[in-house]
Amino acid sequence: MKKLFIALSISILFIVSCSKTDTAANKSDSGNVQKIGILQLVEHLALDQAAKGFIDGLKEAGYENGKNITIDHQNAQGEQANCITISQKFINDRSDLILAIATPVAQAVANLTKDIPILVTAVTDPADSKLVADNKVPGGNVTGTSDLTPVKEQIDLLKKLIPNAKNIAFLYSSSEQNSKFQIDMAKAKADEVGLTYVDATITNPNDIQQVVQSLVGKVDAIYVPTDNMVSSGMANVIAITEPAKIPVICGEAAMLKAGGLATYGIDYYELGKLTANQAVKILKGESKPADMPIEYIQNPVLEINTNAAQKLGITIPADL
Repeated sequence: MKKLFIALSISILFIVSCSKTDTAANKSDSGNVQKIGILQLVEHLALDQAAKGFIDGLKEAGYENGKNITIDHQNAQGEQANCITISQKFINDRSDLILAIATPVAQAVANLTKDIPILVTAVTDPADSKLVADNKVPGGNVTGTSDLTPVKEQIDLLKKLIPNAKNIAFLYSSSEQNSKFQIDMAKAKADEVGLTYVDATITNPNDIQQVVQSLVGKVDAIYVPTDNMVSSGMANVIAITEPAKIPVICGEAAMLKAGGLATYGIDYYELGKLTANQAVKILKGESKPADMPIEYIQNPVLEINTNAAQKLGITIPADL
């Protein structure tokens, strides 16, 4: 009986020991899973592609959702209050890294934490938006990639495709800092090439129809920067401009799918992958945001919507 008791005691101790070892191993495995929060301002093709490129880029580097990382992808639906609420959630969840897609969400999360590494993308000029001290040496917990497009070349494109244009409108959201930055560049170029212009600003998506309708008969073309609010409502813009034969030159290619005429644009999917490269360095502990310069997509691509050109009666020059 004594021998049986000893044998049972040894067995129980062995089982408990294995259980503790297994639990420790599970905790260790769990500890290796890093948390990434992705906060996107609104759903539209450019921002969707940036998010997809980021996730795919991480996977290509060996960081796969559900294996060694967990990704919490949230959409603020264009609401600033949602930006703050979701940002706070990521902070409370002790995320290892946060990706902020578009300027308003980047500003929201950057104002709430100075400890968690933040990557931004689809932000035109992070320094101008007060997200970093300097685009070359950010100096804090924020870095990322810029979607700055060749604004001057886009205005030149407008002149080339619509050579008789004299009066144009700049259609953008007055609440988006990235849009104001681009419009200032566009105005300087318009002055240089002899175009007169008016600001057509919106404060929410419901303004689009009324503002665009007010331009009919007054302008020869419209220029839209990489503006998130206008991009998400581009179909409403084209519903008015196409029958009125007003060409729309765009800041990015996704707007062409809704009926925009042309752009010199960047590939937002590749922009997301470029941001993923930065994330990998941070997750591996090889770099810190403070020392990582803002990066840019090189070699923007000319894209022309030939269907829109046909509907507008525009002949595309042979050299384009």
